[in-house]
Amino acid sequence: MADDVMHGMENMKLTTEEEEEEVISISDEGRLEAIEECTLNLMGKFLTCKSFNKQAAKNTMRRAWGLEDSLRITEVGPNLFQFKFTSEFDLNRVFRGGPWTFDNQLLLLKRWRRGMTVENTSMETASLWIQIWGAPLDMFTSQVAKEVGSRLGAVEEVE
Repeated sequence: MADDVMHGMENMKLTTEEEEEEVISISDEGRLEAIEECTLNLMGKFLTCKSFNKQAAKNTMRRAWGLEDSLRITEVGPNLFQFKFTSEFDLNRVFRGGPWTFDNQLLLLKRWRRGMTVENTSMETASLWIQIWGAPLDMFTSQVAKEVGSRLGAVEEVE
């Protein structure tokens, strides 16, 4: 029975082919406010395959970031969240202050860019802190950190 329903839904069309080919151009004028608002957004995805309490995750991140009243969080796709900040300062503090986790699951963050969609938003990197125990003091340099990081994977910036 379930297979019949799934097969029927796979073949279902809600529009004609002519309608699918129609292109509707939208002026930037109608989008300027939304574009401006999105410049203060981070996209985030929890690195997990297991289900989790999304409302608890949202509440935890708000508290961890000290933004209980001002941060808006919207789930925009499968395990993909849009974090809407009210200031550039808070956005940068959160973005650079990680790594962030919920229930031992890493939260991958990416700054919003114009043209982003749920389908083209990929989360491929994470900022992580590492400790190297017993390293000589003369190895506490940015160059050494870059060399170690390059052996572990891609390193964009070391501070």
